[in-house]
Amino acid sequence: MSSDVPQRLIVIDWGTSNFRAFLVDMVSNEVLDSRRSASGLRALSQSEFPHYCASQTDDWRESGGAASDAKKVPIYLAGMVGSARGWHEAPQLELPVTVADLADNVVAAPGLDNVWIVPGVKQVTPEHVDVMRGEEVQAFGALALAGIDSGDCCLPGTHSKWARLDAGRMTEFTTLMTGELYHAARFHTLPGEPARDDASFDEAAFRLGVSRAGCPGGVMHALFEARSRHLYAGLKAEQVGSFLSGVLIGEEVRAMRHARPGLDTVRLIGADTLRESYTIALEAAGIRVEAIDSDRASLAGVAAIAVRHARP
Repeated sequence: MSSDVPQRLIVIDWGTSNFRAFLVDMVSNEVLDSRRSASGLRALSQSEFPHYCASQTDDWRESGGAASDAKKVPIYLAGMVGSARGWHEAPQLELPVTVADLADNVVAAPGLDNVWIVPGVKQVTPEHVDVMRGEEVQAFGALALAGIDSGDCCLPGTHSKWARLDAGRMTEFTTLMTGELYHAARFHTLPGEPARDDASFDEAAFRLGVSRAGCPGGVMHALFEARSRHLYAGLKAEQVGSFLSGVLIGEEVRAMRHARPGLDTVRLIGADTLRESYTIALEAAGIRVEAIDSDRASLAGVAAIAVRHARP
C-alpha cells in the first residue's frame, strides 16, 4: 500500500434518519469497530454536526497514534450529510460520473481537520431530472465487490434508486418514491386502515400485490384493492400491509423493466428485510438477483474514493 494511503479509515454514512460509522483497516479491509444511532439530519441542528461526529469518532482517531489533528485517522462522509440541510453542502456532479470524479470533488467539512464529504450526483436532461446522495457510493462499491465495472443496481428504501454503470461510469439513475408512498398509503388512506398496527411480513399477500402491478386501472386501482379485497375477497387485516407493499414494489419493478428492456440481472443493495421482498418481486419479473449488503457496499465505495483522494 502506498504511503499516501491511510492505514485506517473512518467511513460515515449519515442520512436523514440514521448515523452509521465504521473504523476500517485499509490493509486487511476489516471493520475494526462500528457505531450506529438515530442521530440523522432530523435530530441535529447544523452547528451540532462537527461536535456529534467528534463525540463518535475521537477515540478511533486517537488510536491511530496521530501526532497532530491533520494526521489523525481521516474521515469520509457520504449521504444527506452533504446536502444543504446537512453539515456542509457538497456538489452534486452531473452524469456521467466516475469514482475519480467523486474523489476529485470531495469537500472539507468545516470544524474538524481531515474530514471530507463525498459529493452526490445529478441527472438533468430535458427528459429526466433526478438527484442522489449516498447511493452512488454504494453502487460503485457493489460493482467493485463483484469485480465488474458495468451493471444495474437497485437500492431500495424510502426513495428507491436504480443506477446504471458502464465501464466504471455511472451513466443514468432513476428515483422511485416507493417507501414513502407505502408509508402514506398504509397510515394515511382508507385502504391502509386495517394495516395501522404492526404485522409480520406475509409472503402470500405480498405476492398477490406484486401480481396486481400493471393491472387494468393501474397502480391507483391496485392500491384500492387492499380495501375491496379486505371486504370481499379474504384479505385479512394483518395481510393488508404486505399487499400494499407488493403493489408498490411490483409497480416499481414493472416500471423499471419497461424502462430498461434489456435488464436481466440486478445487484440488489440493502438490508435483509428489504432484500427479501425485492428479491421476490424481481424474480417474479424474470430478473436475476445478486444480493449485496449495504454496509459492505458503502465501505467498498468510500474506500475506493479515499484511496483515489489520497494519491491523486
